[in-house]
Amino acid sequence: MNKGTLFVISAPSGAGKTSLIKALVETTKQIVVSVSYTTRVPRPGEKNGVNYHFVKQDDFMEMLTRNLFLEHAQVYDNYYGTSQPWLAQQLNHGEDVILEIDWQGAQQVRRLKPDCVGIFILPPSRTVLAQRLQKRGQDREEVIAKRMRSAIEDISHYVEYDYLVVNDDFTQALQELQTIVYAQRLTQLKQAPRLEKLITELLQ
Repeated sequence: MNKGTLFVISAPSGAGKTSLIKALVETTKQIVVSVSYTTRVPRPGEKNGVNYHFVKQDDFMEMLTRNLFLEHAQVYDNYYGTSQPWLAQQLNHGEDVILEIDWQGAQQVRRLKPDCVGIFILPPSRTVLAQRLQKRGQDREEVIAKRMRSAIEDISHYVEYDYLVVNDDFTQALQELQTIVYAQRLTQLKQAPRLEKLITELLQ
């Protein structure tokens, strides 16, 4: 069976990455989102196994010592990690996998999975990005300013990715993501094993 492709998708906060990925999975066959493990407490409405795999810190550390994470990070007092066995199983069964992760995690993944495909989602402007952060209505002005500085730092790593998608018009951005996924499925390396019988007949 043809192996799936690992898509690493990053974006600054406020670029609309999560909504785009949700729509991409809902409209595209044979593609799933990796669900990370975390030691943090579930927030209201979050479900175990859907938003995250919520585990105790001791259990996370045990998984870490057994090298069960493709990548992991500590954010403040909590740990996050991507399951290596689950990822391998999905890819080996021909499923494409989306890893929604920041640029630091993407660097870790790229070292271990150099054949992964990186996609960076950009906002259409700094003004729009600031407006999106303000519309959330959850943060004070100083927090929004801090998020803006962090977003600019994130954007500076765009050069590390294979594709850039600007989320100005949501429908167009979604179509561009779908195009990237379909194009990867049509590469010679992917198609040749699938079309081996046809190619053999054509060359006889």
